[in-house]
Amino acid sequence: MMKKVFIDGSQGTTGLKIYKRFENRNDIELLHIDDDKRKDLYERARMINESDITFLCLPDAASIEAVELVKNDNVVIIDTSTAHRTNNDWAYGFPELDKSFRDKIKASKRIAVPGCYASGFNSIVYPLIANGFMPADYPITCYAMSGYTGAGKNGIAQYESKDRPKELDSPRQYALTQQHKHLKEMKAISKLDSEPFFAPHICDYPQGMVVSIPIFTKMLTKKFTKQDIHEMLCKHYDGEQFIKVRDIGYSESMIGANNFANRDDMEIEINGNDERIVITSRFDNLGKGASGAAIQCLNIKLGIDEATGLELGD
Repeated sequence: MMKKVFIDGSQGTTGLKIYKRFENRNDIELLHIDDDKRKDLYERARMINESDITFLCLPDAASIEAVELVKNDNVVIIDTSTAHRTNNDWAYGFPELDKSFRDKIKASKRIAVPGCYASGFNSIVYPLIANGFMPADYPITCYAMSGYTGAGKNGIAQYESKDRPKELDSPRQYALTQQHKHLKEMKAISKLDSEPFFAPHICDYPQGMVVSIPIFTKMLTKKFTKQDIHEMLCKHYDGEQFIKVRDIGYSESMIGANNFANRDDMEIEINGNDERIVITSRFDNLGKGASGAAIQCLNIKLGIDEATGLELGD
């Protein structure tokens, strides 16, 4: 029997990408709302409560409001906003981090899709702490860059404008006040004692993201080598089709940020030396960093292959 799915916020960047991933699926019946009623509270409530699964692709306040509209106890909500990612009553939609995460997604009717930067960060830091390699009070620095699609509709329009300012030709660091909306999620999910220092950059290309965590080996719980960390990550993600732990030195000299555009998987790579190691996570900010992760959570709820409707590389 086909499941009825509603996308609340289907005209936003994430909503459009989720919609596109349903194009060739015959196990989903999409519920469509009239364009002139997309902001009509009554009509949205009707659609949500008629659905089996509703995706929320909305700003935080609107997502919180949408959850309050749910009267049908059988409706599953998959929220792509920041609003519920650190709420323990919600499942965190990164099943590869630990068996308990996947189990909670299967059991829950409330699922929060991870943030894009937080996905890369937690893919590295969570296993380091969970496996006893990194102390929870490690003063982490995270350096990251993203394509401009991560800036949403207004940001995309600015980058794709013919009259855009010259400044947009180069990478731009932002979140200078250290108040980025993903910081609470980074800390809570990885079980850090405090929020990391975070330096994100938006760059002049559409899709793709690299998140890097530099590590001083003398500050770990003991002096682990690159090989030690590589073996731990391989074991941690063993059998996971969405996470690929590459061989040490896989990229030789450079790591591009846009190589995973239009893919829904992620790769982790380790480089450096005995004193200083850098671990990177590379993926599409609109794939495993957003809509791809949302569809993966849907597939888990449906009890089907998690990669259904998604694009995985080698």
